[in-house]
Amino acid sequence: MNPTPNAMPKPAALASPIVELRQYTLKPGRRETLIEIFDAEFIESQEDAGMTIIGQFRDLDRPDMFVWMRGFDSMDARKDALGAFYDGPVWAAHRDAANATMIDSDDVLLLQPAWPDAGFDLSGLSRSTAALAKSTSDRNQLPSLVEISIHHLQAGSEADFAGRFREEMVARLAHNGARLLGAFLTEPAANTFPRLPIRAEENVFIAVTGFHDADAHASHRLATLPAWRAFGQGKQAVRTKPAETLRLVPTARSLLR
Repeated sequence: MNPTPNAMPKPAALASPIVELRQYTLKPGRRETLIEIFDAEFIESQEDAGMTIIGQFRDLDRPDMFVWMRGFDSMDARKDALGAFYDGPVWAAHRDAANATMIDSDDVLLLQPAWPDAGFDLSGLSRSTAALAKSTSDRNQLPSLVEISIHHLQAGSEADFAGRFREEMVARLAHNGARLLGAFLTEPAANTFPRLPIRAEENVFIAVTGFHDADAHASHRLATLPAWRAFGQGKQAVRTKPAETLRLVPTARSLLR
């Protein structure tokens, strides 16, 4: 998010076919500043430009990381929406303050749903207004928790990996108290907005699961499930490096919770 040059929210929409997972490394102690700017200024303005702000999160294990996701209707729509926002007045007014919190904003994965109904279902969800979020701190409340597991795979193995995950793990997650919020593979299309880099060399499968709170996550996270460990051992040969696990707490205005 680093190129140089109290309304009610829009109704929630179904899953976007193109999703960005963005992980920002921030200067020490600056995360709350960026969250305040983002939740107040960068949600409605990006959605007005033609994208969906899916969720924004504090990373529980990395205090200087801000993680967020946004979605687009297509790669062409992504190009148009990003151009409209980053060349628009809201970004121009607040980019210096936002960029001043950041060390790196280029850790970005471009994704597509792993199977037809694997994208985020945001129907029926709504976010609080900026004014309400500002008056009610979310740092002192018992939060829900979102876990994102990122699996780095050999080229050509992703469809089988996703299919086996769907067959073997989705029902087990629900049985163990977790909600599969979405599952994604790398989107192979070329970056249509090169002003914002992506990790184009990556080939990943990503599972996004939700838990009511940290206690539920501790009891039912993927790593604790025998079936998940067996699944991982069976797929070890197609991994190119160890999986990453992000434990995330939604901000007050995150749509995905």
